[in-house]
Amino acid sequence: MDENIETQVKESLQQLPTTQQESDTLSRHEDVFNIYDYVAVTGIRVDRVEPGLVVSTFKVPPRLTDRAGNLANGAIANIVDIVAHSPIYVVGQPANVSVDISISYVSTAKVNDELEITSRWLGQRGRYSAILVCLKNKATGEIIAEGRHSMFLSKVFPSSESP
Repeated sequence: MDENIETQVKESLQQLPTTQQESDTLSRHEDVFNIYDYVAVTGIRVDRVEPGLVVSTFKVPPRLTDRAGNLANGAIANIVDIVAHSPIYVVGQPANVSVDISISYVSTAKVNDELEITSRWLGQRGRYSAILVCLKNKATGEIIAEGRHSMFLSKVFPSSESP
């Protein structure tokens, strides 16, 4: 294995829960379904919630970067997938099902860059709903990526009501 990659893997592993107490805490957390989601979205801070809109902040951690030190495209895709559910999440309802995800990778983000993540509900037809997710560099305003996520809803909302 390349020494640089081996170092990055070791650094990433240091971010995972290491004590039995940390591991037990993680396993009891009802909103975390697996370690993959935990690693991918730990650090997202919700700043604002309105009907159909969630705005969050995320500081790019070393564990989610590629060889060039940029936020990895796979990490961006995972963030879009997970964050897109937030503006239509209804407590007590079954999970919505992803139908389609389309992401435009516009620019890059480096380690410690602070990103603003906006997840906006665009609308629905029947049980089919659309969400737009935008990742922007908070300091420069530059768009890093924009994702469109379509979902099949577990519950139909009246047309005048957003989730």
